[in-house]
Amino acid sequence: MDLNLLRSLDALLQENSVTRAAERLGTSPAAVSRTLARLRRAVGDPLLVRAGQEMVPTPRALELREEVGVLLRGCDNVLRPGPGFDAVRLRRTFTVQAADLLLVGLAGTLTERIHAEAPQVDVVFLPEAMEGGPGLRQGSVDVELGVLGHLDPEIRTRRLTRMPLVGIARSGHPLFDGRIDARRFAAADHIGISRLGKRLGPIDSALAERGLRRRTAVVVPSHTSAMMLARETDLVALSLADWLPDTVTAMGLRTFPIPLDLAPLDLGMAWHPRNSTDPGHRWFREHLAAVVLGPSGPGTPSSRPAD
Repeated sequence: MDLNLLRSLDALLQENSVTRAAERLGTSPAAVSRTLARLRRAVGDPLLVRAGQEMVPTPRALELREEVGVLLRGCDNVLRPGPGFDAVRLRRTFTVQAADLLLVGLAGTLTERIHAEAPQVDVVFLPEAMEGGPGLRQGSVDVELGVLGHLDPEIRTRRLTRMPLVGIARSGHPLFDGRIDARRFAAADHIGISRLGKRLGPIDSALAERGLRRRTAVVVPSHTSAMMLARETDLVALSLADWLPDTVTAMGLRTFPIPLDLAPLDLGMAWHPRNSTDPGHRWFREHLAAVVLGPSGPGTPSSRPAD
């Protein structure tokens, strides 16, 4: 039995009148009469019978009156928007997939912001090992943060900021003894950063256009390990511009512009549409975006609107 039949039955049992039930339902008496006939066949009872000029309910109708009202109230509760969101009462764990370089710069500030409003919310950070996989679709990842790519077609995204890459080396590196041009940059030994062990990337393509080639002497899986290695050697690594300046200085490192025409990195976040309208998830995404775009974050908002 569909919900419209239940609403018609409720109106008939409350009004004991086809005409008044029709007015209550915003339809015609003829339509309600046809519906009453369907209800009588379905229930196996006349439900309303004539008593002079009035209609009166049968014993079965009286039994159904309260039951139908309870059913309709339950349906209305199911279809009604959820209760107002209250972060203080939220008990939930959010999982974020992000590169270690972003994690180091964001985790502390994000945790402080989250716990100031929702002390019972926890955050789990996962490495980029799951990047391009089904984590968002399967629900094992709430938000992917970083350079987005190879996402499932239904995934929702929001571009946050654009950041240029910079070179990074120990403060006493010979590169800093003079102007760093493309030739001197290519002549230095480099640290490649790749979870898959790749040795070539956009920098190699840009150097090749100038007839230059660099040596990638070491490949490591993370930016953090690259910075640690650059601190102890004359190898050159890559980082994000204006990212973790205090940490860079404390480690005895120094950044420099890469003397090549390289496109900046587009940083964004991605999530599955099942979570798009969830109040808690939306609240968490807004905090994550605010940390990325805040004074201590990596950059200013992208001009492109959210997808």
